Amino acid sequence: MTGTRRTTKRRGRAASLEVDAWTDAIGRLLERFPRFWIKVGNWETRLLAEQLDHTSVSRPIYIAGLARSGSTILLELLASHPDTASHRYRDFPLVPALMAWNWFVDRAGRTEQLAVERAHRDRIKVTPESPEALEEIVWMAFFPSLHDPSTNAVLDEAARHPCFEAFYRDHIRKLLLLRNAGRYLAKGNYNVTRLRYLRRLFPDARFIVPIRDPTWHIASLMKQHRLFSDAEGKDRRVVSHMRRSGHFEFGLNRVPVNVDGRTAGEIVRLWKSGRDVAGWAAYWASVYGYVAAVLDDPAMAGSMLVVRYEDLCSDPAATLSTILDHCELDDCGLARAAQATVSFPAYYEPSFTQAERNEIRRRTAAVAGRFGYG
Repeated sequence: MTGTRRTTKRRGRAASLEVDAWTDAIGRLLERFPRFWIKVGNWETRLLAEQLDHTSVSRPIYIAGLARSGSTILLELLASHPDTASHRYRDFPLVPALMAWNWFVDRAGRTEQLAVERAHRDRIKVTPESPEALEEIVWMAFFPSLHDPSTNAVLDEAARHPCFEAFYRDHIRKLLLLRNAGRYLAKGNYNVTRLRYLRRLFPDARFIVPIRDPTWHIASLMKQHRLFSDAEGKDRRVVSHMRRSGHFEFGLNRVPVNVDGRTAGEIVRLWKSGRDVAGWAAYWASVYGYVAAVLDDPAMAGSMLVVRYEDLCSDPAATLSTILDHCELDDCGLARAAQATVSFPAYYEPSFTQAERNEIRRRTAAVAGRFGYG
């Protein structure tokens, strides 16, 4: 979770999630005055016009799928490639004013760079320089209804928003200039609903869609929902922080993305009635059913690669080699790094009753079968 700290109390007491007062204060400015920060971003673009004229967006790489599908470890691996540039934790909260904020951060003095396990407690350690999913902040500034479950959130090739498109392209170019790299890399869970739109903006884009066996996937999502709901119940700043950073996957702000105009309402009703397993199963089937439909489009299929979490964990080197080929990236030792660092999680097991497993199977089987899950 962007901008939070995980602190472990002495003598084995439970870890806690914290949002420091500074991040909370700046985050309030971002949330209250989004148009102002867009104007600052446009001012940066004009100031850097000569340099940006020599910076183009070529073959951007997007990692997009439901949270807890392995997207973060894919981001970590691909972000270590010398040709890629991604957002980092240090870029939050004033992401729209990327250059001005980084100028300030560089002169404000570096904080401790010790890697700590991120808020999700999933073995992934991060520093302010670690890659992170942040571009949702820009999307929300231009599309304020994206996270309204009553509104269809899909943006396809017919979508048009000239102001956003100009700003977004310039934002990516500034990130490439800032990080001195040639390929933009973004992890964004909600970009799974914008695949066609992004391909219209960048016809040479490459999309990686991670997926996971629904039983294990739902177990992981529920574990994170409990973790963040508990933290947010103790500190309302965490709730605000999740909202400002564009994370609605779990916690007290949990909202399903609407991919078909109707299923999201059912998911919300299931969650509100205490039927969490059924709600998550319906959500999984909704999102990956949409992915299956996009894959059926010949215009999209060649640009998309579905990566099963189980394949990544059982054969990291071969799976990453396939990903690198899809993205047209040289290996640069990444397959070997994946083999050394990626493994199945050993810190939890699904604890569903047989009735809950049957519910998951009933709601997800048709879509799961499309991706080789029996």
